[in-house]
Amino acid sequence: MRKLYIKQKVFSLSGKFSVKDAEENEVYFVEGSFMKIPKTFSIMDDKLNEVAMVTKKMFSFLPTFFVDVHGQETMAIKKHFSFLKARYTIDAAGIEVQGNWWDMDFEVYQNRNFIGSVNKKWFTWGDSYELQIANDEMESLLVALVVAIDCAKADQNAAASVAPG
Repeated sequence: MRKLYIKQKVFSLSGKFSVKDAEENEVYFVEGSFMKIPKTFSIMDDKLNEVAMVTKKMFSFLPTFFVDVHGQETMAIKKHFSFLKARYTIDAAGIEVQGNWWDMDFEVYQNRNFIGSVNKKWFTWGDSYELQIANDEMESLLVALVVAIDCAKADQNAAASVAPG
């Protein structure tokens, strides 16, 4: 089972960071659009070919993030109206996320087959995640899923910081 590690750069305005393997080799590069609407994150392989894109839907009442893998829309992360606390869902055909995905501790299944897991590493400078990949064909999707959830969380935190108290 292959392991990948995502450690985002704290205070990175453009949202640039890499995904490394257990030997510290960079295997994916993630680059966010800076001052661009809609906000996007491009995920590229080690040859700088785009393998996935995360896009925040603009002009919607509640935030929605779309994930395209290899040019096809694969899933959406949607915020739902709630009075007490933020509620999000992941909509994806054949993909099921089990566990606490908001806290980055979950397993991912495709048609009930385990394809990987994500665990947040605590006590690190910035957010750091360990991905365990059971199905190599789903590696790009798992990386994109982590980036999309992290985008939704950052968006939620930004909205909470400007909300009237």
